[in-house]
Amino acid sequence: MRLVTFIEPQLGATYDQQRRVAQLSEDLGFDGFFRSDHFTGNSASDDRLPGPTDSWVTLGAIAVQTSRIRIGTLVSSATFRLPGPLAISVAQVDEMSGGRVELGLGGGWLEREHTAYGIPFPPTGERLDRLEEQLEIVTGLWTADGPYTFQGRHYQLADSPALPKPVQTPRPPVIVGGKGKKRTPALAARFADEFNAPFSSLTEASALFDLVREACTAAGRTSAPAFSAAVVLCVGRDEAELAHRANAIGRSVDDLRTAGDAVAGTVDEVVDKLGRWGEAGAGRMFLQTLDLSDLHHLELVASGVAPQLS
Repeated sequence: MRLVTFIEPQLGATYDQQRRVAQLSEDLGFDGFFRSDHFTGNSASDDRLPGPTDSWVTLGAIAVQTSRIRIGTLVSSATFRLPGPLAISVAQVDEMSGGRVELGLGGGWLEREHTAYGIPFPPTGERLDRLEEQLEIVTGLWTADGPYTFQGRHYQLADSPALPKPVQTPRPPVIVGGKGKKRTPALAARFADEFNAPFSSLTEASALFDLVREACTAAGRTSAPAFSAAVVLCVGRDEAELAHRANAIGRSVDDLRTAGDAVAGTVDEVVDKLGRWGEAGAGRMFLQTLDLSDLHHLELVASGVAPQLS
């Protein structure tokens, strides 16, 4: 199983904090460093200095300050950027990183951040329609051999030069994630190299994986995408360290141990829980690390958890 450091900078993180976490994650042997793409948190209590940072600006800088680790978003919102400029930005960061970028792309769900920064927030159906067109356009621009034209309901491109091209061939991996039961699995079957079950219980994620497999069969796709999941991380060498880390992120140990969206406990407990995710089909786990000042947390995962998973 491959482990990914996953952070939420909209809750308050400087670029230097993100860089340190990314570089340490690389040094410790993590498979990837991914970040959310949000401009606010869920509520006013999440609005802390220094405020949000733009995901692709940040990843461009991190691309040139790391050398091995995979980098990307989980996930960018289709409401934030037009698909043409998004394809250019991601292709450029892919070149800057030497071909290590992955694009997670979703429809967007947090109305608060749209209202706060003047971003249109259409109804759910339209957001998913836009996501579908964006996935087709972005992947189409990356793989087009010559000018690219697209005529959709929401986006129209005429004779685009379809440049720059990403370093990775035929294109950077695309991650589609979510808990939708119909359109999300269908989009994953059509576009995704990886499907991510975000903050779901193991039972819920297994059901989502099955829906994606069924959608692939219906679409005539011969193999399903890779499967992954995002979970809250909280691990300690002993109960005291575990309680300290839970308190730092505003959760209780009992809550984290029993929550379906978390992997929490002592080292052996976390190894066991991640093993069960692997048995369910998840080949990669995105470990949401909320306290970016606690770098020893990542060191414990690398030294105590990861070796047992291999």
